[in-house]
Amino acid sequence: MVKLIHTLADHGDDVNCCAFSFSLLATCSLDKTIRLYSLHDFTELPHSPLKFHTYAVHCCCFSPSGHILASCSTDGTTVLWNTENGQMLAVMEQPSGSPVRVCQFSPDSRCLTSGAADGTVVLWNTQSYKLYRCGSVKDGSLVACAFSPNGSFFVTGSSCGDLTVWDDKMRCLHSEKAHDLGITCCDFSSQPVSDGEQGLQFFRLASCGQDCQVKIWIVCFTHILGFELKYKSTLSGHCAPVLACAFSHDGQMLVSGSVDKSVIVYDTNTENILHTLTQHTRYVTTCAFAPNTLLLATGSMDKTVNIWQFDLETLCQARSTEDQLKQFTEDWSEEDVSTWLCAQDLKDLVGIFKINNIDGKELLNLTKESLADDLKIESLGLRSKVLRKIEELRTKVKSLSSGIPDEFVCPITRELMKDPVIASDGYSYEKEAIENWISKKKRTSPMTNLVLPSAVLTPNRTLKMAINRWLETHQK
Repeated sequence: MVKLIHTLADHGDDVNCCAFSFSLLATCSLDKTIRLYSLHDFTELPHSPLKFHTYAVHCCCFSPSGHILASCSTDGTTVLWNTENGQMLAVMEQPSGSPVRVCQFSPDSRCLTSGAADGTVVLWNTQSYKLYRCGSVKDGSLVACAFSPNGSFFVTGSSCGDLTVWDDKMRCLHSEKAHDLGITCCDFSSQPVSDGEQGLQFFRLASCGQDCQVKIWIVCFTHILGFELKYKSTLSGHCAPVLACAFSHDGQMLVSGSVDKSVIVYDTNTENILHTLTQHTRYVTTCAFAPNTLLLATGSMDKTVNIWQFDLETLCQARSTEDQLKQFTEDWSEEDVSTWLCAQDLKDLVGIFKINNIDGKELLNLTKESLADDLKIESLGLRSKVLRKIEELRTKVKSLSSGIPDEFVCPITRELMKDPVIASDGYSYEKEAIENWISKKKRTSPMTNLVLPSAVLTPNRTLKMAINRWLETHQK
């Protein structure tokens, strides 16, 4: 189901962090260096290792486009690097000079957070390389940070166990004790969870800590209704402090690494354990999924980074039949349809659909005539929007029933990609579809609805090869 395909052993000390872009893997270590590898064959790039920091490098992360890499260190600096040539773009010093433990880009790449051992958190402008906002937590060191997928807020975790939520103006929205003995890592799923009550988007957050636990939270924030953080569940499996956690790009899996030397991969829908990996010989300090490819990287105090590859077909089989069927729209209840309407910004139609007992099967059979004559929706524009959303659902049902992995499907056309490219929002699209979108939609992201930082499209050769391999296996 999952196999170890490569081990990197170039660092001279503990590996602290690893991160993927669409074409590269970055790792950093107590040995003061950052190393860059090609995902094509895992060879180290000519300009690697990157050297500047005078003490241990704690964290590294890519901008969504993958063109910039950030690293932070005990030396009190956060450095931005050009990933194409390894040149330094900026050195940003924490105002207090305190060791920087974590850094993270915002989804639109315009900001970068850095959290330090003295509890300070800084929001940097990545265009001017200047400090934009600064704040601090009451107790403990900041050791974890994650932006919400829409970029409207971010969460920090402290060594005292507090989760603190900040908006994009660095105002503290919420803080609560999440792990008794201290937080070690946190991560948002990129896929929102829709809720039918208010038509809001909720986000799934994972946190882990010294209490040996991985916790799942549901988070919502709007400027009108404010912020809400709800505890959902605790995932079992580790018998020692959990040092790292990360969601897969599609939100279907969550991985954690622990002092018990193991890596556990969970199905986020069922919260069942899919895999337990025990290759590392010392504490597992970091783990990361590659975007749009079935690769996982895990790093350890044994000075190695292991690269794992998933078998998608057997991974799907690991989920129960009941859970798989629930993904199909035909099996939706009337409440599921109401939730879907709210998620599509069609909450005003919930009452009409409920009165007419529209469940999943009925939803897929709706036509422009039935919307006008049976449901009495008078607005032509509204009917067109509903039909467009239903057609997207029909395409997705066809994709699921045919077994096409969702990461191989273009988010715009909902069809198997032939020429995938990476846009500056970090997502992959069919080249022709995203080019048409950019020309007609004034350069907004189809996934985040934010303005694209750049119109540059980069061929996603890794994804294209994965699609071709899948086609060779599944089509005669």
